[in-house]
Amino acid sequence: MTVKVYNQQSEVIGEIDLPKEVFGVKWNPILVHQVLVVQEANRRKVIAHAKDRGEVRGGGRKPWRQKGTGRARHGSIRSPLWKGGGVTFGPTKERVFEKKINKKMKKIAVASVLSRKLEDQEIKIIDAIKISEPKTKIMAKILEKFFTKKRNSGLVILPEVHNDLIRATRNLSFAQITTVNNLNLQELLKYKNILFFKKAIPLIEALYKN
Repeated sequence: MTVKVYNQQSEVIGEIDLPKEVFGVKWNPILVHQVLVVQEANRRKVIAHAKDRGEVRGGGRKPWRQKGTGRARHGSIRSPLWKGGGVTFGPTKERVFEKKINKKMKKIAVASVLSRKLEDQEIKIIDAIKISEPKTKIMAKILEKFFTKKRNSGLVILPEVHNDLIRATRNLSFAQITTVNNLNLQELLKYKNILFFKKAIPLIEALYKN
């Protein structure tokens, strides 16, 4: 699986062989969907919380005696029957949405997406990006040669953390930058095009091959 290698001027300067274990995997939409659902569930934060009768303030004593008043009997003004009382079966922060999935399934799902993007010609390999200073304007001119200005157009994958490149890219609406170790399925599906650094290929092979 040989693909072209570009420089930051978008000129072809060579070729590289991509590992079939990562970029030649059969497309598996069912597995990709399953892994995506698990990742989104694990990122979900529980915000909604309704207080039950034990959490609502007040209502420590019986509002009136049990018999002899002609009114219905009540034990607390914080009963769900009362205005301002607790909520019955309301949403609580104790809910757990976390799901589990094994590591091998995650790896195969990532490899499946990468293989599909390579097949659709949405993956390019760049030798390196060098900038004189961490300016968004400089980085934008480089990435415009690989991505369109449409929102979420491209994802740049570094072999390791490069603070200047990350700083210069973080304000761009059409591109995002990450490292091989932080790569996840959601980012791969969110961005249409992928730009790999050449040095990132051996690292991603070591992480995601079966």
